[in-house]
Amino acid sequence: MEPSATQAADLVLVLNVGSSSLKACLIDPAGTRLWQDQRPWDPAAADEVLASFLPQALAPWRQRLLLTAHRVVHGGAALTEPTWITPAQEAALEALVPLAPLHNGPALVVIRWMMRWLPQLPQWACFDTAFHGTLPRAAFTYAIPAAWRAEGLRRFGFHGLNHQHVSEVVAVPRLISCHLGAGCSLAAVRNGLSIDTTMGFTPLEGLVMASRSGSVDPGLLLDRLRQGMSAAELDHALQHESGLRGLSELSGDMRRLRQAAAAGHTGAQLALEVFLHRLLQGIGAMAASLGGVDAIALSGGIGQNDLLLEQELREHLAWLPPFQLLRVAADEEGMAARLCRRASGGRAGPSEH
Repeated sequence: MEPSATQAADLVLVLNVGSSSLKACLIDPAGTRLWQDQRPWDPAAADEVLASFLPQALAPWRQRLLLTAHRVVHGGAALTEPTWITPAQEAALEALVPLAPLHNGPALVVIRWMMRWLPQLPQWACFDTAFHGTLPRAAFTYAIPAAWRAEGLRRFGFHGLNHQHVSEVVAVPRLISCHLGAGCSLAAVRNGLSIDTTMGFTPLEGLVMASRSGSVDPGLLLDRLRQGMSAAELDHALQHESGLRGLSELSGDMRRLRQAAAAGHTGAQLALEVFLHRLLQGIGAMAASLGGVDAIALSGGIGQNDLLLEQELREHLAWLPPFQLLRVAADEEGMAARLCRRASGGRAGPSEH
């Protein structure tokens, strides 16, 4: 698919695959989105879903496609840069699926579909763990048996694409990036490099989230297992029945909880109190890692839109002056496009440098 003489290949197609939705957009060299769409999807019906809209939607721009950038949640310890997906790298991605089956598996399905549909179009992967590849040893190491550490059990961190985007928008020496949405995590960023974060081996660690528990005492989990709960039941409870949803017994949606709390719903009030308490703890920890803070940036669906949360943080963090408190729109797709364009040197294949 060679572009015409008057139409250079300059557009990046970004595919951001979740466990139940697919976001797609076309981004030009200036960062402008020429087209975007979001579809619910089931990885088991990937061929049908993708074939039903992508070829037709991309037809006007097909000759201008430079590469596809795929957001992949987990890159493990080795994949910390944007990666051109060769057969060898495809095998490496397959090996990582068990670390994040709900996200890496579907992403690989889409990568393989794109390879079949447009075999000459390079497929690149950007990893949500990659930005945290600069974590120092003290920050990524768990105090667990040496044999476990030798198996690769360590902290990775997630939401890296958006944390990196925030760090490029708010370019200060000491930044706390707050990605607050259905999933929530903080990153301590010093001079553009991640030095600490709240998520760990999986996206379950850290802050209270919509339906995920965040950090809990490991002894509590052992207690549940001793009481006869299966690993699958425990996983479901921590992933889908905890967080704001579990605390409120109402919803994991912050907007609904704000309304219910204002109307006197005690479960919603508890959920908001615990969410804020854990968020303040996390910000304090990131500030300690940085040795001070120049800016705190709120991003994600909650961070960008919950004005009451911004007010609460200003009040509760008055002890931490001086710093800027900002809101930054999330842009995982734009960051993925920029990273892959940089890594490819503006060419379709990998950079020779």
